[in-house]
Amino acid sequence: TLSYQITLFGNISPDTSQDAGKFRDYLFDRGMASPSVKRVISSVRAILNIAIKEYGLERPSIFKGIFIPVDAQTKKRLPVPDYALLKVQGECRRLDDQQRWMIALISDTGMRLSEACGLLSSDFNLEGSIPSIELIEHPWQRLNTPSSIRKIPLVGASLWAAGRIKSQCGEFAFPKYCSDTNCNANSASAALNKWLKHRVPPGSVIHSFRHSLRDRLRELECPADVINAIGGWVTEGVGHGYGAGYSIEVKAKWMRMLV
Repeated sequence: TLSYQITLFGNISPDTSQDAGKFRDYLFDRGMASPSVKRVISSVRAILNIAIKEYGLERPSIFKGIFIPVDAQTKKRLPVPDYALLKVQGECRRLDDQQRWMIALISDTGMRLSEACGLLSSDFNLEGSIPSIELIEHPWQRLNTPSSIRKIPLVGASLWAAGRIKSQCGEFAFPKYCSDTNCNANSASAALNKWLKHRVPPGSVIHSFRHSLRDRLRELECPADVINAIGGWVTEGVGHGYGAGYSIEVKAKWMRMLV
């Protein structure tokens, strides 16, 4: 998130309302829709507010009350239809390189791109009866919510991709986009979406595989709580915070039905 601010302002911290407006306009000029602009500004505002409090700085919160117009043309991210999903997975196997491994991995796990970018090869467990991936936080990668920390059974194209990563990569699963100091999901998103553009219907992007996984599990009549546990979505209600959650065996039963 801060990479946008650094690109625009360099090492100089924005400190006026005009700077805040300039940053907002910069995000819109990049093609972001209103929800994305709000999300980025909210993150930057939170980071700056923490710095102001921690260091006792006397300066205003420049993003407070900033006007963000509603984008009437915001496009809903569409799931990838089954025919396109199978076509993309087939091409990933044929091209067999790191970018295709990432797409294949996401396609049958529903992982967020940012989650995939920061993986270590050691996060994959291909031994035993249930191959899986363990999503945990790393110093270079913060996960969205506590529910994002989870184990996902590997099946289909994702299991193939995991095998290629384990056999071909070193410490980092995707060293082109991640190091021990930085995880560049924005760069990965641009490259993967460029490749996908002519292979999926308009409105579908790399994040659409996450929408697809939810729809595919719904079609199997998978319980919503299990879907949330697989995808790392938050389940509302006090009771859902109790207990250890669903076992890898329960999640694997439903994931295997996908393929």
